[in-house]
Amino acid sequence: MTQQHFQAAIAAFDHANAEDPNKEVFNGKEYPKELLYAQRMTEMQERYAPEASEAVKLAVRAQHIQRWKSPRSDYAMDKPGYMLWRTTLYKFHAETAGKLMKEVGYDDATITRVKTIVGKKELKTNPETQMMEDVVDLVFLEHYMSGFAAQHPEYDEAKWIVIIKKTWNKMSPRAHEFALAGKIKLPQALVPLILKAVQ
Repeated sequence: MTQQHFQAAIAAFDHANAEDPNKEVFNGKEYPKELLYAQRMTEMQERYAPEASEAVKLAVRAQHIQRWKSPRSDYAMDKPGYMLWRTTLYKFHAETAGKLMKEVGYDDATITRVKTIVGKKELKTNPETQMMEDVVDLVFLEHYMSGFAAQHPEYDEAKWIVIIKKTWNKMSPRAHEFALAGKIKLPQALVPLILKAVQ
């Protein structure tokens, strides 16, 4: 597809995410939360995998698209509730991205590819889905892990090691190398724990 289609899809994704009523302040500026997340995803993908395909670049930008429309609080606050929320979200993000791509004139084959990646299908077997998952986890480690830690002061070291290991296990060897080579800004307070978890 043309660069024009690509730019139009990115603009459509950003426009959809700009409607987020939740705000986050970064470097003194207020952003709609999911718009900032999408921009961080693209920035990380450019650092980590500048050679990524068009489908991956689109999927990365749309990965959390309009997430606030499906809040966690709509589901039971237990493990099955959490799993149901996650799978429903993947589907919702994939469908939303696909719909917007169709509106800007993308072909069905590219739309299907992007929906597969955003829907986190074929993780570990589809290199494009894996690449997006790597970007997700690197963004979490750099931008969101310390905030998550602040929300859970009750978590002890053992619990943190489990969380870090879960994130680590979803990443490819390439992403492990990238994270440990100092290519991302790890939250200083959590570095000893991260190193302990991944040994």
